[in-house]
Amino acid sequence: MSMATLLLIVTVVLTALIGGLFYAYSCSVVLGLGKLSDTEYLKAMQHINREILNPLFFLSFMGTAIFLPVSTLVFRGQQPVFIFLLLATLVYLIGVFGVTAAGNVPLNDQLDKFDIYHSTNDAIQQMRANFESRWNTLNHVRTVCCVISILLAVCACVWHKEG
Repeated sequence: MSMATLLLIVTVVLTALIGGLFYAYSCSVVLGLGKLSDTEYLKAMQHINREILNPLFFLSFMGTAIFLPVSTLVFRGQQPVFIFLLLATLVYLIGVFGVTAAGNVPLNDQLDKFDIYHSTNDAIQQMRANFESRWNTLNHVRTVCCVISILLAVCACVWHKEG
């Protein structure tokens, strides 16, 4: 197996891992959290947002943002593999990485600064109203974009032929 093929396999696995995380959130975690009271919901999201900042998450999230472009460069000139990887990279960097950086992270930071224990019930209710649907919508967007990136990266694998 060539290093290029190994690189392609690692790229697909990393993309699938982060896609699986976002998918699990979309189809189970946010549904379960949605059943909590406002205070419980905000506390749970604060804890989740703090705990997700760990090496395994960064390996898949940042690893995909690195490995997709590197794979694209390695396969330049090899059609259609290059095109599939280029599209996968663009979709990931804009629809997953970009949405996370410009949307989910600012919401997470805002929630992290919110003092649940010294807030009124109205303030807690307002914070949840401002946070939950926006965060969930952004997560659904990055889930769909990540699935598209996975499909495109898998297509690159299917069309890749070792010499």
